Amino acid sequence: MRAIDFYCGAGGLSRGLLDAGIEVVAGFDADGRCKETYEKNNRPAQFHEQDICDVSASAVWKVLGSRRTGDLLIAGCAPCQPFSKHRKSAVDESGTVSQARDPDATLLGEFARLVEVMQPGQVLIENVPGIAKVHGFSTYRRFLKMLRANSYRIAEGVLDAKRFGVPQTRRRYVLIAVRGRAVSLPEPQFGPGLREYVTVRQAIAHYPPIKAGERHPFVPNHEAAAISSINLNRLRSTPHDGGDRRAWPAELELECHKGDHDGHTDVYGRMAWDRWAPTLTGRCNSVSNGRYGHPCQDRAISLREAASLQTFGDAYVFCGTRQHIARQIGNAVPVKFGEILGGHLLRLRNSKAGQVA
Repeated sequence: MRAIDFYCGAGGLSRGLLDAGIEVVAGFDADGRCKETYEKNNRPAQFHEQDICDVSASAVWKVLGSRRTGDLLIAGCAPCQPFSKHRKSAVDESGTVSQARDPDATLLGEFARLVEVMQPGQVLIENVPGIAKVHGFSTYRRFLKMLRANSYRIAEGVLDAKRFGVPQTRRRYVLIAVRGRAVSLPEPQFGPGLREYVTVRQAIAHYPPIKAGERHPFVPNHEAAAISSINLNRLRSTPHDGGDRRAWPAELELECHKGDHDGHTDVYGRMAWDRWAPTLTGRCNSVSNGRYGHPCQDRAISLREAASLQTFGDAYVFCGTRQHIARQIGNAVPVKFGEILGGHLLRLRNSKAGQVA
């Protein structure tokens, strides 16, 4: 099976598909800053810096070098936020104003356009559960209608990555569509009655200690963000192994948390060693943006630790600024999750019992 990975970012899904035995030919993404990370870790797949709105089917066929469709997987895992955003008019260097695109032309609609023209044997979408509720709801419904009209069988639902070997709660909407075969979503492998969940301890306990603002000299990307002195004091007052701000003395409380405030306690909280991590975001290396404090060291988790919680191997080296690497990691599909999805797609394609007229 060959694959094209749209919205590939740093390559989490591509790496997972490769690990499953799928030939990933290329990744497309509008953020060219991901190119070095992607190509360094996913050879021979090539990175193409291009907005999906500007990608033609003929250009993708050229990259593939073949118009075979039966063995082709087109995957789309757009960043969460843009799924309800629309492109607006723009002025180019010559002063020419480009017309705004149809307001219903979301990224999902652009992905559907390529699927309909190229007719791949397999389609995969992984995104936030809210993808089914994009503005107006019509683009999502038209996408499903298009798939069915083109003889695709569809399986869709919300899966939690921690039930597939990822040490992190990460609920994602997954859609698998195939032609000519019965279709299903993969069954969970971890959880009650199954294997024990993978924990934070298993993912990050082996990394050498570092301080806030430090970078380890030998472990790639093992660097932690610097924090202010007051936030360092807050972390020191946060109990190890899952503690939160409720243990702080009054003088360290944030103004917005004073009085009878009883809102979320994750901000400035520490992860617990023997549980799974919270959902990682593009700011997963900042203690002020979630429960991203190290279980026992007085700092946020490092970029390397965040990558491990996303199931990137230690040999997967990220390139760019610290801020952008955090985004690359937080926005990625967990590699293990991608591998499970890829392996399931291969089994569906290779199963003679699943063939349908």
